[in-house]
Amino acid sequence: MADPDPSAADDTVLIYDGRCPVCVAYSGAVDVNESLRRIDARGNDAILADATAKGLDFDDGMVVRHRGRLYHGADALHLMATLAPRTGLRNRLNRLLFGSRPIAQVSYPFLRAGRNILLRLRGVGKIGNLDRTA
Repeated sequence: MADPDPSAADDTVLIYDGRCPVCVAYSGAVDVNESLRRIDARGNDAILADATAKGLDFDDGMVVRHRGRLYHGADALHLMATLAPRTGLRNRLNRLLFGSRPIAQVSYPFLRAGRNILLRLRGVGKIGNLDRTA
């Protein structure tokens, strides 16, 4: 997790891989609040540059900015689950599966491996955001 940015708004931003069908489905299904902004990690947005400058590798996990703080990988997944409303089957399932930090930390590497296999099968290359800064 990176240090909070006091100038950041209280909005929530989800950075996901727009070429991964599972990531796209998750980002579209996750229900946090009306102000949730979704950004494709393969795009060009100032928040992507900020997360990259802080050393967050988009190939190693999704990123969430919430209240000026950046969360990466399992921490991002756990945060999204805890921010989800307690209503609706999808939200309750998300909270049940990933609302526990230990469960999120154990399951995230498997989710990331599945993403990587899926992308390889589809012929989609890595995002490589940290490689572009070298």
